Amino acid sequence: MDVDVVVEDDRWDALDLETLAVRAVEATLAHRGLSGGEVVILACDDARIAELNADFRGKPKPTNVLSWPSEELGAEEDGGEPFSPENDAYGDIAIAWETCEAEAAAADIPMADHVTHLIVHAVLHLLGHDHERDGDAALMEGREIEILAQMGLANPYTR
Repeated sequence: MDVDVVVEDDRWDALDLETLAVRAVEATLAHRGLSGGEVVILACDDARIAELNADFRGKPKPTNVLSWPSEELGAEEDGGEPFSPENDAYGDIAIAWETCEAEAAAADIPMADHVTHLIVHAVLHLLGHDHERDGDAALMEGREIEILAQMGLANPYTR
């Protein structure tokens, strides 16, 4: 398992994002019975994530976290190799400082706990989970709650 954290915004340095990220990714994969592979996390600011959100989702505004499963990044029809998490990357994640900081403050929770939750959430997206329909959202949230509880963190949906 390799978690590669690319820091574009120095404010992330105060959080020890690499340690949080490794812990969150490993806990999420272990919960799903997986290991191996790579996850890349871009730690950026709201301006950068707004650009990415506009480019990839057509929404030119900041958001807290974005994810791109490797199946989308290197699809076979585009000449990529078949996805194999034991040998390949699970995908990429981008996370924005200002939005995360504001959300943590509004919820009155430590920034580290909120960021850990968002990384767990994003890794579940890399694994194919979504929250487009109510049933899917409930399943995904339930898994997030279980993973965070195993990490000693409170249910983020009851705050």
